[in-house]
Amino acid sequence: MTQNIDWKNLGFSYIKTNKMFVAHWKDGAWDEGKLVDEDTLTIHVSAACLHYGQQAFEGMKAYRTKDDRIVLFRPDQNAERLQRTADRVMMPQVPTDFFVDAAKKVVLANEEFVPPYGTGGSLYLRPLLIGVGANLGVRPAPEYLFVIFVSPVGAYFKGGMKPVNFITTKYDRAAAHGTGQAKVGGNYAASLLAHEEAVEQGYADAIYLDPLTHTKIDEVGAANFFGITKDGKFVTPISSSILPSITKYSLLQVAKDLGMEAEEREVHIDKLDEFAEAGACGTAAVISPIGAITHNGEKHVFYSETEVGPVTKKLYDHLTGIQFGEVEDVHGWTVEVK
Repeated sequence: MTQNIDWKNLGFSYIKTNKMFVAHWKDGAWDEGKLVDEDTLTIHVSAACLHYGQQAFEGMKAYRTKDDRIVLFRPDQNAERLQRTADRVMMPQVPTDFFVDAAKKVVLANEEFVPPYGTGGSLYLRPLLIGVGANLGVRPAPEYLFVIFVSPVGAYFKGGMKPVNFITTKYDRAAAHGTGQAKVGGNYAASLLAHEEAVEQGYADAIYLDPLTHTKIDEVGAANFFGITKDGKFVTPISSSILPSITKYSLLQVAKDLGMEAEEREVHIDKLDEFAEAGACGTAAVISPIGAITHNGEKHVFYSETEVGPVTKKLYDHLTGIQFGEVEDVHGWTVEVK
């Protein structure tokens, strides 16, 4: 099967692999879980995940390194974020050790789908936690499933990184004190219309402002924002409605490692001229350079609409270098699977 995969031209779409991992929570405890061949789930028609959105997920990757090891990048952080999300929507936590062990098992079971080093590809892991079992009223589900399925994905940027442009939106992806810091599917459903409207206008995606005042940047599509100030500081927004991106916090540390000042603080949409460069960060692309942002009909260009800024490129090269084993991992972020 895998010899038919064109590794260098993989996109970001589902490809069936060998196995997925499934664990069942019932009567207050998780079972040991198992690897299964199928890539479908059978659940009750009244499951809480279908009706009341009692659902959470994560996104992470496994990489084949320069020395042919297979590693996960900071899986403990994905486990902890899933735990915080589970608490927010009244689901049982998946213990960190159980989560990481399941991730290792499913990667090993699908080892042949981890793209070769040098292709820019990786094995995408989608951990999923859903409320299942018969349930009619608005209340937590009686049972839960924890699932991890995988799919090989290609390099996000074909032909190299290129800046993209964004436009602010009138819509909110989450309420000020709602589920914005939780990785629940409803936040993404809420973003679909704004994304479509932005694309129709010729932009890559929409920028969400803080839901209380619409004066500060919250998120850039499904990613976190960062800016490089004209005096060389790495700045990223802080808000009660921003999903805490593992990539963002990794970049905050990488910036410090590279000798930069780095901070989380409010980023006002009318003060974009303080930034020499800007970008969006997340698991899929790691960094998407932002060429320009349009707000209230006014377009603000950062470093360039056609070229990646030097600091953005340095951050990207360093973080992806750690993930692919090209840069020394001084923080112990990579976890070896094989």
